[in-house]
Formats: sequence, C-alpha cells, structure tokens
Amino acid sequence: MQEVTLEVKHVNVLDGAEFRDTVVRKVPNLKTEQMGVDTYYFRPGQVLDYHRHPGSDQIFFVIQGEGTFYLDDGSSEASIEVKAGSIVLAPAGVWHKLVNTGSGDLIAAQSTQMPATTENRG
Repeated sequence: MQEVTLEVKHVNVLDGAEFRDTVVRKVPNLKTEQMGVDTYYFRPGQVLDYHRHPGSDQIFFVIQGEGTFYLDDGSSEASIEVKAGSIVLAPAGVWHKLVNTGSGDLIAAQSTQMPATTENRG
C-alpha cells in the first residue's frame, strides 16, 4: 500500500493584506481540481464589476468591512447590504458584482467550483 502524506493547506487572508488604490486586488489562495478560493481587497468605493460563471456557483464570504452585493438575471436586479460575517451565493450563470460602500476597506473571499469560466459584462 502506498503511503500518503497528509498536508494541511492554510491561508490567513488578513496576514499581509494588500490593497491597491486604483483597482480591486484579487489574490488566488487555494486551488484544487474541484474548487478554488480567491480573496478580493477593496478600498472604499471600489467595485468588482458584473461578471458571471456559466457552469459554477460562487459563494462570497465577507471578512472585513461592508458593501452591497448585486445579482442580475437579465430581467431584474436584486441587492443586499453585506458586512463582516455575511455569506452570499451567486448562482451559476447569474451576473453578480460587489461594491465597497463603506468608509473603510473591504475584504471578501469567494469559493468557486472548478474549472470555472468567467464572462465579464461589456
């Protein structure tokens, strides 16, 4: 029987957090063949603009700050205010965006089923 080495993969998204003044910073954290996790670092007013993943649900976890999360299915738009501790679902194929509407920095991580394809709204 082959011996398997067990390894705990770990990331602390607050350690060494870096923000950019001109654009939301995206940091890939963990990836496997089935799942990926990235973290986004927003300055006040910054936007992760509308995009969608045709074949994958995406779950966002707000770690720090506050903002507004939007969904748009092409016929209607819905939004919800989010803050540290919020978890929101972006269903596969649905346009979504996140806006830092707070006065401080926003950190949000997301998990997506792999492989994920992304379409940006023009």
